[in-house]
Amino acid sequence: MKPNSLQPTAYSLSSQELKQYHRHLILDQIGEVGQLKLKKAKVLVIGSGGLGCPVLQYLTAAGVGTIGIIDGDKVDQSNLQRQILFTTEDIGKFKAATAANRLSKLNPFVKFEIFNIFLTKEIAVDLFSQFDIIVDGTDNFPTRYLVNDAAVLANKPLVFGSIFKFQGQVSVFNVNGSGTYRCLFPNPPKQGTVPNCSDVGVLGILPGIIGSFQANETLKLITEIGTPLVDKLLYFDALTMQQQLLEFSKNTKINITALEENYAFFCGELDMSTMNSISATEFLKEKENYHLLDVRNYNEFEAENIGGLHIPLDELEERMGEIPNTKLLVVMCASGKRSAKAIELLLEYNYPKTLLNLDGGITAINEI
Repeated sequence: MKPNSLQPTAYSLSSQELKQYHRHLILDQIGEVGQLKLKKAKVLVIGSGGLGCPVLQYLTAAGVGTIGIIDGDKVDQSNLQRQILFTTEDIGKFKAATAANRLSKLNPFVKFEIFNIFLTKEIAVDLFSQFDIIVDGTDNFPTRYLVNDAAVLANKPLVFGSIFKFQGQVSVFNVNGSGTYRCLFPNPPKQGTVPNCSDVGVLGILPGIIGSFQANETLKLITEIGTPLVDKLLYFDALTMQQQLLEFSKNTKINITALEENYAFFCGELDMSTMNSISATEFLKEKENYHLLDVRNYNEFEAENIGGLHIPLDELEERMGEIPNTKLLVVMCASGKRSAKAIELLLEYNYPKTLLNLDGGITAINEI
């Protein structure tokens, strides 16, 4: 891409905007032409959590004219360790609307389009078509594949980011026919092999670093400066501060012509609606009638537990002989996802008693 090769029309900067963006305007690579490109741009950010917060903050500060935010989640106290746009006063409020309200105070010249819903295959392509660039701030594989495929079908560049414990990744997909997320990861990892941040934790500052990288790539695409991470994957380790830049090629054998029928099924996720479960209230009321198996990791169990047998999920297959079978077995974790995987594994080995998934895990216990 050649810097400043496009001349925006029907846009101008007010005297207040000239003051707001002065540090951009004196950069030779951006200047007024580049700032007008930012003002004209429309960017959709998927998710306003750990990655979404810094992305939104810096795109807003930079003066991207229209920013869409789609997120059906609400602020939880556990988010505050890393989701810097929220405060304790925001707990229980929709993240997308709350983020936009705060960001509008940072830059009144930005228009926000708010969608307090989760992204679905029914709306993805049409929604993406209304924006110039898509930024992926999601935290699960089904949505990542949906975002990738919808971006391809809508022919929109996709700025990707992901985090795990202390490591992060950034890339830019689908620019003028470049490689996509599926070129790197044609198939999702086996269910349960890659836990999410709610299960294993994440360094609070890491999404700020990776999200800032994503914002940087987005601004480069809009202003057409620098070299975007097209057909490249940046790997970052916060513990060592090491970075690796891996190159990959477009996989011409992958041809995305339609969305998957069911992305959760494609990614091997369990259908928890068909699994026997028990509410936290019901379990606590008749706790003596059940055996309890806690499959969280050691740190989680030591920090907080309600008793029962503790076997981390990754040790379950080797330690099944320790599990009693004289009562119904309730399996629990932090939220109910790892316990569902544990139940699937126990069923494969023909565990002789009825298995119940503790709905909501220890999080639900704490809410009582």
